[in-house]
Amino acid sequence: MTTVTVRLESPTLLTGEQWRARRDAHRRRVDALIGPYLAARRRGLKHPVIDFLFTYYSSRPSHVLRWHPGYGVTLADAAEYLQLRGYESADGGVRVGAVYLRRRLDSIESTIALLRATASRPARLGCFGLHEWAMVYRTDETRHDIPLRLGREGTDRVVEQMPLRCTHFDAFRFFTGPARPLNENQLTRDTQIDHEQPGCLHATMDLYRHCFGLAPLLPAELTVDCFELALRARDLDMRASPYDLRDLGYEPVAIETPAGRAEYVRRQSAIAEAGTELRAQVLERCAHLAEIARRA
Repeated sequence: MTTVTVRLESPTLLTGEQWRARRDAHRRRVDALIGPYLAARRRGLKHPVIDFLFTYYSSRPSHVLRWHPGYGVTLADAAEYLQLRGYESADGGVRVGAVYLRRRLDSIESTIALLRATASRPARLGCFGLHEWAMVYRTDETRHDIPLRLGREGTDRVVEQMPLRCTHFDAFRFFTGPARPLNENQLTRDTQIDHEQPGCLHATMDLYRHCFGLAPLLPAELTVDCFELALRARDLDMRASPYDLRDLGYEPVAIETPAGRAEYVRRQSAIAEAGTELRAQVLERCAHLAEIARRA
């Protein structure tokens, strides 16, 4: 994964040729990541793995496709950006305005608080992705129209034989009623900040949500960095799930076996390490934006 860090020390003016080159490179990168998926989506086809990053997060492909320079960068010859939220004419070009930045200060500060709390804790790597199993425990209803790899009884047995250690409220809230008391902690929205930790795949996927939620204040390159990592996390999330996705090309990570659990932890650890780097970048930019907004 290629990461991009864009500093905020002083406003930058990009010529039309410069920013269009960056925009086009951005679109090529997104197309390399999900071009076939987007083409299938336009034909009305569903994908149980990638759809999550758009449906669950109430995101749209435009959130990852559209290029933004980020706050502090002025674009020359960019009148079309005046049609987008947050932009204004200034200094002979177009840029994200200070009024819009001040308006988003509360969201920026809440993001900072959550990311700092997450980053302050060690990564916990022993959950084995059992949240997906807990969502179908002792019920005939599933979240996807896909068969369970071990069947109903086999799936329930895995949940009963392994500890549930979910730390992410937005996963825990989808546990079935019988599964919730089995979790190590009873999570709530109010205590979310007390439990988030960097080993959690969903906490890492949420970095993408933070980025597109604060657009156009953050540069699109950082958003795609986080989206690319979210794709990796979601891939592992579903390979380790109880669903049989082999017809779609996803070989399972069989967390019901010692070898599968070891594989899960290896992959989870690599994702957590990449997430730590990106979380630091998002946090640095948000802290700088908050400082500018308070001064403005």
